[in-house]
Amino acid sequence: MFGLEPSVSAIKALKIFKENKINNIIELGAGLGRDSIFFAKNNIKTKALDYSDSGIKIINNKIEKNNLSNVISTKLFDVRKKLPFKDNSIEGCYSHMLYCMALTTNDLKKLNNEIKRILKPGGINIYTVRHTNDGDFKNGIHVGEDLYENDGFIVHYFSKEKVNSLLDGFNNITLEEFEEGTFPRKLFFVINEKKI
Repeated sequence: MFGLEPSVSAIKALKIFKENKINNIIELGAGLGRDSIFFAKNNIKTKALDYSDSGIKIINNKIEKNNLSNVISTKLFDVRKKLPFKDNSIEGCYSHMLYCMALTTNDLKKLNNEIKRILKPGGINIYTVRHTNDGDFKNGIHVGEDLYENDGFIVHYFSKEKVNSLLDGFNNITLEEFEEGTFPRKLFFVINEKKI
């Protein structure tokens, strides 16, 4: 759906992870693994989690093909459940457009609390979301909150206020706008640091 090259956000996130000496991350909602593989190729130990069995199989094939099994592993997982990691055990967390899937604000708060639980103090959560200035916002069928269905696909759109509502236990380091794709999709790039 989004191509094979790493996303704009993964390239930005890699720079942040390197600057903060973060070498061990999880990617939530890894899709077909374009970003996970990119991180692994740049010596970031990555655990790629996704809800789709076929997506995980594709990532596993890429891991094998690129001989990356020493730096990347996968797990079939639903992010609405408790994350399968110990408290204060992860240096960094990354997700590209996971937060704008068909998740309610309540689901997102629970997920954010789980991310806060597993991150080490000072750990970083980087995520991207489509925002309310995106051309598709308010198009399609309204399914509650800021969720709209287009072509069978539900997207949750974010205002700056919604991003800030997910700061419980975090300090926001960056909230910037960027564009991706030919449409283009309009997104926020968010970096939050777990409070020490």
